[in-house]
Amino acid sequence: MSTLSRTIPTQGLHHITLTGAGRQITLDFWEGILGMPFVFEQPNLDNPDESHLYFDPGDDRLITVFCDETRAPLPGKTPIVPGAVHHIAFSVSQAVSIHLPEKLDALGIAHSGLKDRGFMSSIYFREPLGLLIELASYKFTPPQGVSHARVLFEAHRIRVAAGDAAIADRHVAEALAVLVHRQVPSLSDI
Repeated sequence: MSTLSRTIPTQGLHHITLTGAGRQITLDFWEGILGMPFVFEQPNLDNPDESHLYFDPGDDRLITVFCDETRAPLPGKTPIVPGAVHHIAFSVSQAVSIHLPEKLDALGIAHSGLKDRGFMSSIYFREPLGLLIELASYKFTPPQGVSHARVLFEAHRIRVAAGDAAIADRHVAEALAVLVHRQVPSLSDI
């Protein structure tokens, strides 16, 4: 039996479900702050005492939250223990990214400020129950038909060959050049 036949072929993230507090707290954050449309609600089918709210993060996937009016928000950090979720990252455009510090300041939300991650920019803040949220913006556009993951795979190979600790802009630029050249061959190469 080949290795591939023993694996389960996933095709992307379907949804993430979080444990929330009250319904209004959940709506105020996910739709009110992050602008994710509230697309539907139903009971938690495994616990009818909870409601199950569904939000669209903008990529045809779902963020869902189990709400219970008896759970109060617990400001602070979520526990960092093995198996716990450290943070959830959502994509934003570069045009949005540069204005995030002032936007979060205006909303009264403490944040990390923009951080340069080499291949992306990120800003971090906490939702009402303490879960760390990242808003991330890629600093590059992949060539037509090429995924961000493929560009990062190539940038990683280039970074490792160069002996560098982390992916930087120059690794991404070189990866993009390699991928563009592979996509459209030139008669000069023959």
